[in-house]
Amino acid sequence: MLEHIDLTKLIFGRLTWDAIPFHEPILLATFAAVALGGLAVVGAITYFRLWGILWRDWFTSIDHKKIGIMYVVLGLVMMLRGFADALMMRAQQAVAFGGSAGFLPPHHYDQVFTAHGVIMIFFVAMPFVTGLMNFVVPLQIGARDVAFPFLNNFSFWMTTFGGILVMISLFVGEFARTGWLAYPPLSGILASPDVGVDYYIWSLQIAGVGTLLSGINLIATIVKMRAPGMSMMKMPVFTWTALCTNVLIVAAFPVLTAVLAMLSLDRLAGTNFFTNDMGGNPMMYVNLIWIWGHPEVYILVLPIFGVFSEVVSTFCGKRLFGYTSMVYASVVITILSYLVWLHHFFTMGSGASVNSFFGITTMIISIPTGAKMFNWLFTMYRGRIRFEPPMLWTIGFMVTFVIGGMTGVLLAVPPADFVLHNSLFLIAHFHNVIIGGVVFGMFAGINYWFPKAFGYKLDTFWGKCSFWFWFVGFYLAFMPLYVLGLMGVTRRLSHFDDPSLQIWFQIAAVGALLIACGIGCFLIQLAVSFQRREALRDTTGDPWGGRTLEWSTSSPPPAYNFAFTPKVYDIDAWADMKHNGYARPTEGFNAIHMPKNTAAGFIIAAFSAVVGFALIWQMWLLAGLSFAAMLAAVIIHTFNYNRDYHIPADEVVRTEGERTRLLESHV
Repeated sequence: MLEHIDLTKLIFGRLTWDAIPFHEPILLATFAAVALGGLAVVGAITYFRLWGILWRDWFTSIDHKKIGIMYVVLGLVMMLRGFADALMMRAQQAVAFGGSAGFLPPHHYDQVFTAHGVIMIFFVAMPFVTGLMNFVVPLQIGARDVAFPFLNNFSFWMTTFGGILVMISLFVGEFARTGWLAYPPLSGILASPDVGVDYYIWSLQIAGVGTLLSGINLIATIVKMRAPGMSMMKMPVFTWTALCTNVLIVAAFPVLTAVLAMLSLDRLAGTNFFTNDMGGNPMMYVNLIWIWGHPEVYILVLPIFGVFSEVVSTFCGKRLFGYTSMVYASVVITILSYLVWLHHFFTMGSGASVNSFFGITTMIISIPTGAKMFNWLFTMYRGRIRFEPPMLWTIGFMVTFVIGGMTGVLLAVPPADFVLHNSLFLIAHFHNVIIGGVVFGMFAGINYWFPKAFGYKLDTFWGKCSFWFWFVGFYLAFMPLYVLGLMGVTRRLSHFDDPSLQIWFQIAAVGALLIACGIGCFLIQLAVSFQRREALRDTTGDPWGGRTLEWSTSSPPPAYNFAFTPKVYDIDAWADMKHNGYARPTEGFNAIHMPKNTAAGFIIAAFSAVVGFALIWQMWLLAGLSFAAMLAAVIIHTFNYNRDYHIPADEVVRTEGERTRLLESHV
């Protein structure tokens, strides 16, 4: 019996030397650059002896603030990779005309645009949004941490290792060539027999588990851990939008998990959920992926609406106009986001009645978004506006997002969509709302809450440079795509025969270069601010004059956030405290019970990634062993009760005394 077992096949599965792209000079050069960069980073960390600090204070931390910061760092790192893909696409389309085939072969180009979409949505926008919610929400509601601190750490590492699997696909095997939603039959085993779609499936499955658990965690935190007096209608708007977002996550991400599981069964086990024969139906996949996909758009943008609400109120020196209507608009958007998924495939034969229903609901969902826009404008009206970087990003968002919203309403008309579907007009619209909404909002949020996280502001000059490069670059990069889409140019093409189109793609490439300058200015802003941190240090705990509860803590807050749980009397809790003469207790401090750091989240997520990699390459022995190791790590962690420690009362007294002096000097 044993002589018939191919041990090499059992151990290595489909993984051979042919999986390493030695024949692709672009990939080899990229691999060399990444390897050298990685060695430089490792060398620097080793030289400055930072491994112990990183492991002890960050990688194993269950402090929601540090986990939120790590989410944002992950988003920034993956943005550099995803934007590199965007630059390659823009450069390819700018030169590939007539007799020139460009520098990217079609096989490679297809992987690039698929990886760009997957990375930007799952591993840039989602970590940014989740990181901000992780950092800010417990501080805004007066909680010491999230409801399940260990689960928070585990969720982060599942997202991170899902991103690592995508990065591995660049150098071992290949990524999917299907577009970022992987429609069958193109993603089926017959059309895509290689490992690209399997990389897609398992990286998203692993990251999706992390996102789902994070959503459960934040819902429990907001519902059960609010400070005394903070009723639902006294929560800050950002916390409200975070609650709506995580309700969407918990409702939508199980659908993504199920549809990817069925697709993997079609590929591995020969089932026929999404095939054209044996009772399968590819349109079922399209419905299911968009039942997840359209709420995903609002999962990304709803917290950003909360960011802009906080920024506008702070930098206009006024209470947010129309708080109640803001809350109801967020809830209405949450509900309606489940009634519009079919507008993504008006052209696929659903019929006039179905198309009419989804076209009308799509137009209706623009109404609460418009109400939010007017609330921000009325908040600015007669306000004392300060044009700091967060406010610039907010104004840029308001202009850009309205344009994206109007083109979205145009696409919501089925006859117009029949003309514009699958064209570059659609690409321009999608980037109009995601960049003009989510990305602008993330930079506004990072600039706004950075002094709360690190104790010093970001440099204003480089922040404004970053904004203007992004703003001008965006319009140069994507307005030409609207023109090309109206001319009928199809998306996802790597070569064009009509030379009259080339000038539009060249303008778009210049815009992409300006956006690259904006990203560079942001990185310079971080470096310059770190060098000048003493001059930029915030000595008050409240550098912007914030109105919500997180600004009542020192910058950065201590591990326990609040020694005394604050009592809330108004919507703008911190503004109300300052108005009424804020007084902090000076005695009666007790030792504070806090959970201890743990490596279990990192270890379990790492074994999950190994399981995913083994299943991608059908390395059944490794898959079984790593799955068993993952279960063992879960069981060991479950029965490890020695995970708590106390912060001594004298340390609390000292820390609170220092914080009281800082905050009372501001008040």
